Amino acid sequence: MGCLLFLLLWGLPQIWGSAEVPQRHFPFRGLQIWSFVNSSWMRTDGLAWLGELQTHRWSNDSDNIGFLRPWSRGTFSPEQWESLQHELRVYRSSVFRDVQEFAQMIHLVYPMEIQVAAGCEVQPGNDPPHFHVAYQGSPLLSFQGNSWVPAPEAPFGINVVIQVLNQDRGTKEMLQELLNNTCPQLVRGLLQAGKTDLEKQVKPQAWLSSGPSPGPGRLLLVCHVSGFYPKPVYVMWMRGEQEQPGTQQGDVLPNGDGTWYLRVTLDVAAGEAADLSCLVKHSSLGSQDIILNWEGSHTSLGLIILPVVLFLFLLIGVLVFRFRRRCFYQYIR
Repeated sequence: MGCLLFLLLWGLPQIWGSAEVPQRHFPFRGLQIWSFVNSSWMRTDGLAWLGELQTHRWSNDSDNIGFLRPWSRGTFSPEQWESLQHELRVYRSSVFRDVQEFAQMIHLVYPMEIQVAAGCEVQPGNDPPHFHVAYQGSPLLSFQGNSWVPAPEAPFGINVVIQVLNQDRGTKEMLQELLNNTCPQLVRGLLQAGKTDLEKQVKPQAWLSSGPSPGPGRLLLVCHVSGFYPKPVYVMWMRGEQEQPGTQQGDVLPNGDGTWYLRVTLDVAAGEAADLSCLVKHSSLGSQDIILNWEGSHTSLGLIILPVVLFLFLLIGVLVFRFRRRCFYQYIR
């Protein structure tokens, strides 16, 4: 749970709660997880995203950067990628040694996990580069400007580690170079090379259904929105022009084709559902929002029609069976 909370707080794309679908931006974010079984065995794996698209992978087994998109190399030359991979290998060895030392200094207990989240953006007005470290999912320290600082909720003992890290001038200079120069240069190249994928727009499909009854005399209205890209979307149950505060949004889930799905519900009294509608806003729709009106009769009608259709299929099957059997008896006579 701690690791999941760290990821959410770090800023993976969320459901948008504003009626205005925001302008897209493409932060570059990397996540690296270090698993230490004991003082002599460690593995590390990493992933990187540009916006909501995974672009790179670092596997402990291959010890190389994996390119997950045809354009993941951006505009870097092969020599630049080789130099970056060398720096990452040096960084990995350095972290392994440091953790062994710090585990003794502040009495860390094996097995343990350390998460590193780092990234940058190049659009004007966006956040500065970041490099955050968490221990067992809880924020521990970060690199800001040209020095290490503890997280507000970090244990007091981390100050000893901070002092040691801030004396390591070589590592600090390498991080400054990676965050302030290499990362923005990489992102600009990715934005150029991946322009078609990054600017792709797919319109959503939306439909209504009813969920399990929340209680006597109540209905659970469900608005399904699927097949949309990019991820930011606004979905709300409305009564006229008024947003319904009881609207509950689920998680935005991935479809197998790279698009997204969202389920939005509203618990209402059965007699108050007639004037409700589901509003869907998405960048692919422009100003042509989707509005689906709830018609209370469609649920009960569906419940009536389904058994009738099943009965008709059963009846036809019985008649066909009897007809074939009678023809067979006439044939053998």
